[in-house]
Amino acid sequence: MEIGLELVAVLSGAFIGSVLGFIGAGGAMVTVPIFLYLFDFTPVAATTAALAVVCLAALSGLVPRIKSKDVLIKEGSIIWALGLTTNIGFGLVVDRISDQVILVGFSVVLIIAAISMLRSPILNKPEKRMSSWTLILLSLVIGSLTGLFGIGGGFLAIPVLVLFFNTPQHKAAGTSLLIITLNCLTALIAKNAIWGQINWSYPLIIAIAAVVTAQLSSRVASRTPSVHLKRAFAFLLVALAGFTLFTQGL
Repeated sequence: MEIGLELVAVLSGAFIGSVLGFIGAGGAMVTVPIFLYLFDFTPVAATTAALAVVCLAALSGLVPRIKSKDVLIKEGSIIWALGLTTNIGFGLVVDRISDQVILVGFSVVLIIAAISMLRSPILNKPEKRMSSWTLILLSLVIGSLTGLFGIGGGFLAIPVLVLFFNTPQHKAAGTSLLIITLNCLTALIAKNAIWGQINWSYPLIIAIAAVVTAQLSSRVASRTPSVHLKRAFAFLLVALAGFTLFTQGL
């Protein structure tokens, strides 16, 4: 390993952990481009390595949220369970899909995620129970995103919980971390055939840095306004999407 890349890996992990700790979503959306453009991974390898990094980082950020009772364990577990079909299904066939299709689809997801993060939450309204059909549809979509693009789906779960069911932001972010952890672990296991194609040295460094940073940032997240952070992150996602589409000649 090169010392320069080792430093880049540490800084990348710190950034990923901060995103997950403060926002509760979006870790994989920056992890995949980091592996693609900084470490020259193939799209399939990048999405697979991202699953491992984000799973560990999300788990680290999840622990203090559970202790502070900011996680809807039942709802998060149900969303994960319902999405198992699409998560595992796409995870088993993703290596047969062309790199361009994966990257273009990933870029579209980044743009949708950015739009969702720019929307303002509904405040001062009571929590509502999620309808069965909405829960099933949301779970299947999130499972698909994880299996195809290595994305935990937190960016989709948070706005749905906050905007449509009036769940407090801190509970939505905590529940998102649970969904991300379970989804990423499931998809990573489904992609076990790809593990041997990956150099795990840099993902390991990134994961360690992300875990430490997520743990620290998650402890102060509930006391830190995230509006400006989410807006800045949304613009970063748009820039990453534009760059990715440009590299694909679109």
